[in-house]
Amino acid sequence: MAEQLTLSQIAHLLNQTLSHDITTVRDATDSLDRFSLTPLFPFYLLSISTEGENQGQKVAAATYLKNLTRRTIDKADTPSNVSKEFKEQLLQALLRAEFPILKILVEVFRSIVVAEFVKRDLWLELVPNLQSAIQNSNLIKGSNSTWNTIDALIVLHALVRPFQYFLNPKVAKEPVPPQLELIAKEILAPLLAVFHHFVALATHDRADIEAEKVLLTSCKCLYFAVRSYMPSALVPLLPSFCRDLISILGSLSFDGAVSQEDGYLTRLKIGKRSLLIFSALVTRHRKHSDKLMPEIVNCILKMVKFSKNTNKLPFLSERVLSLGFDVISNVLETGPGWRLVSPHFTTLLESAIFPALVMNEKDVSEWEEDTDEYIRKNLPSDIDEISGWREDLFTARKSATNLLGVISMSKGPPTEAAATDFLSASSKRKKGQKNKNSKQRRSMGELLVLPFLSKFPIPSSSNAYEKKILNDYFGVLMAYGGLQDFLREQEPDYVTSLIRTRILPLYTVAASLPYLVASANWVLGELGSCLPEDMSADVYSQLLMALVMPDQQDTSCYPVRVSAAGAITTLLDNDYMPPDFLPLLQVIVGNIGNDESESSILFQLISSIVESGDEKVAVHVPHIVSSLLAPVSKWLTPDLEPWPQVVERAIAALAVMGQTWEDSRPEESKLNESQEKWDVGQLAIGRTFASLLQQAWLTPICSLDQQDQQSPPSSCIEDLSTLLRSVMLSINGSHMIEELKLSELLSVWAEMIAEWHAWEESEDLSIFDVIKEVVTLDSKFRLKNFIVKEMPSPPAPPVPHRSVIEGISTFVSEAIKQYPSATLRACSCVHILLHCPTYSLETEGVKESLAIAFSRAAFSRFIEVRSTPDSLWKPLLLGISSCYLCYPDIVEGILEKGCEGGVTIWASALCHVSSSSFEPSLTEEPEMKLIVMTLARFIEQLLRQGKSVDDSLRNCFTSLLEVSVRLKEMQDGKEDDDDENDDEEEEDEEDSDNDDSEDYDEESEAEEYEETEEAFLDRYAKAAEENASIIEEGDVDDQELEIELGQLNDVDEQKVVLSLIDKYHNVLIRGQALPSHLMVNFLNAFPDYGSFFL
Repeated sequence: MAEQLTLSQIAHLLNQTLSHDITTVRDATDSLDRFSLTPLFPFYLLSISTEGENQGQKVAAATYLKNLTRRTIDKADTPSNVSKEFKEQLLQALLRAEFPILKILVEVFRSIVVAEFVKRDLWLELVPNLQSAIQNSNLIKGSNSTWNTIDALIVLHALVRPFQYFLNPKVAKEPVPPQLELIAKEILAPLLAVFHHFVALATHDRADIEAEKVLLTSCKCLYFAVRSYMPSALVPLLPSFCRDLISILGSLSFDGAVSQEDGYLTRLKIGKRSLLIFSALVTRHRKHSDKLMPEIVNCILKMVKFSKNTNKLPFLSERVLSLGFDVISNVLETGPGWRLVSPHFTTLLESAIFPALVMNEKDVSEWEEDTDEYIRKNLPSDIDEISGWREDLFTARKSATNLLGVISMSKGPPTEAAATDFLSASSKRKKGQKNKNSKQRRSMGELLVLPFLSKFPIPSSSNAYEKKILNDYFGVLMAYGGLQDFLREQEPDYVTSLIRTRILPLYTVAASLPYLVASANWVLGELGSCLPEDMSADVYSQLLMALVMPDQQDTSCYPVRVSAAGAITTLLDNDYMPPDFLPLLQVIVGNIGNDESESSILFQLISSIVESGDEKVAVHVPHIVSSLLAPVSKWLTPDLEPWPQVVERAIAALAVMGQTWEDSRPEESKLNESQEKWDVGQLAIGRTFASLLQQAWLTPICSLDQQDQQSPPSSCIEDLSTLLRSVMLSINGSHMIEELKLSELLSVWAEMIAEWHAWEESEDLSIFDVIKEVVTLDSKFRLKNFIVKEMPSPPAPPVPHRSVIEGISTFVSEAIKQYPSATLRACSCVHILLHCPTYSLETEGVKESLAIAFSRAAFSRFIEVRSTPDSLWKPLLLGISSCYLCYPDIVEGILEKGCEGGVTIWASALCHVSSSSFEPSLTEEPEMKLIVMTLARFIEQLLRQGKSVDDSLRNCFTSLLEVSVRLKEMQDGKEDDDDENDDEEEEDEEDSDNDDSEDYDEESEAEEYEETEEAFLDRYAKAAEENASIIEEGDVDDQELEIELGQLNDVDEQKVVLSLIDKYHNVLIRGQALPSHLMVNFLNAFPDYGSFFL
């Protein structure tokens, strides 16, 4: 009865989670969270998900089970502990669940499979049970079966999915996991016989929708099985399997006349998956696929000839053709593949590739009805970067363009003798000398592609309205865009001639050819890295005119302007500097504000210009910033969350300009006139930024009642912080703080960062810069609400809100717990916030609360990383040390509460960090000074408490003496000359650059030769190792952040040590076995202490 009651209670709570009342949902969720700690809770959820009262309850149960599983199993450091009974019941539930529930429960199954089966190989019954279910399912055994074949294959798909990638990518020749070998032997190999049977039905038009789904799901399973590994059980079955896939591809129709019914759509998906399998076999398993390559190539060559029908094909059919081109590209990168495809180059170019490139009715329709989609598909550039995975952007045109680039670079596979000669010649070639032999083998771009493209006449005023000429030349431009790698290898005169004769003439009749001009812009952008220096100016002038091309009567020229912006960005990224940036900036600013989408692009172009032009653009920044105030204010809507893209890009552009102006600040040695000019510009920038920040942050607060005040949207917090810092840099007196409402802005900003939770986005660097700047500003002008927030005026309740420094401390405490670079920066702020502000007796409580929060967060994070000494030890321990110097008794209590023996753990680790053998070692004077003062205080604290001299205290005193000596040596200037080191580093960099250029020449030539599978695997493993090390080490640049000790700088640490020794030398020195070399070094550094060591 108790069990039934508990089950009914859970079912009732799940129903309540579907309520429209927020309070009811919250209470029900809290109750479920409490129940989740009981052992039977997952079983009850599983039971309800398959046998619940209604569909909503079933979905709720399955969803909660999925989230619970992720919380308890997906944690990397937590070993899974799933019972055998639950796993068996889960598998049974998967095989009989309705499809909507199955999709959710599969996520539960996948998490458990990874934890139990893949990582620990514990679920021994899984494969036999699933094998039995598939063999005895309805479509294989008969309609009387209990199990559904498609459901069982969906479970198999989830089981195989983790093996699609290498489990240990750092190993060059990783063997096939035994779990995958078992799955292949017991399930996948027998499944291929069933697959062959269903293919025979499907290719004779006798397969129903369920049979098509069986084929599709089987293909997905087999694709994951061979994407990285090759199970031995599948090797002998590959020829038959590939022929089945070829039969499926042969049954597809690309004439545009086939009705898009569910059955045929599934067939197209099977064809798509078949081509993905072919790509995996060709790129990863050459040993097994070379013999099958002739049949694969013949099949796909027939298929891609239908590319002329892409204007009539739906998306999925076009995607299949796109993958066909991709398979040929992969085949061409192998020796046998090149020999198979090269005889068909001419036919392939004329009948498949070029027809996919020419303009068609679908392009015109997309240009007129959805210009953004047209741009993303046909004119992609970094200035309108697509986020996420957009498969619909992988068109047949894009894949055909890529294939054309591969063909153009192709010179055919080298013979073994040629490879030997090449290596011999490479070893004898002097630095910078080109390989002449590589020029003797002419590429297909020179022999075939460019001669073919030259047959098409360039449109002119006489033929500008002939449709076929325009459509064909559109294809020519698309082709040129794909020849970037080929053209980069040609002589500059070759590229100059091509651009002058085949691209730039289009701009003379630009008004009549907007489609072609947009493509020409894109081509010039793609060829930006190939442009000779003397061509860049001509190209830039044409792009500048295209950037302001007005709309025609019935035709929008928005794609022309956007593609021009992208091409200009590419030119600037490739180090082209216009003689004067002002005309370009004036054109851009003049066109901002007319259209939201276009303005968004132009703001991003401004960012690129300012970043590239740097000091050449800096002189114009104050004027440009002031000119942008009105259009940005128009779109800045504080009540929207998130803000529109145009606002985000505008703020990003303003942040770049503000930073550029700051970087242009004259050095102190410059004339006062330059400094005054910079100050005037900074003041203008600060006023503009303050106005925008007031509109963004203060307007929404003013519009609310006192009781309803809340933080404004946290959009663009990084860039807005940069603007706020620029405002602070413009402050030259207390009157400016009032005028710009800086205190109010800082209060809102502090509230925003205190509630910041988007740490994975890494948008915090400028926040830390603001923290340092605001502390500096407070030391000059005593900012209002910085340490203590004033009481709100009536009728609001007399409860003080969070002060600026309290909001900052909340952010810093949370940052300490985040990723390594955030931890490092946060720990550096701990010292600033504790020691730099001036605290009074009335505000001492605020300082104490900061020290408590910081020490608790830092020690908690240290406990997480203490098992392996790394770069985080030093900043965390130094952060705790700063807190300890302020409130030793309180911090000791926090450390003991955080971990048993916490004080001893911290002190021992601090001594370890103080050692000269620790890496990263103490390199800065403030670090050593802080440790000296902390160890002295800690030792005195122990002795006052009556502690005897044990190993722990002796180690602390030894570390104190050692660091004191090193600090004294640094203060006396016994470190190496920094200038000399800088000169040596510059020489090393020059030598490294020369070596890199030589390596690049040789590697670029070696790329002509076919990469073996062993070389690929070795390169793959090394790349994985490098990426892993980068992730583990974090941000290296941030590991040497200087710490600011503020008022502690006035403390004479030598007197502190002398006072300690004077008071306790009888205990610390006499009768203690201190290292003799340490005593000698200490007395050499501090001879006045000699009397204490007698």
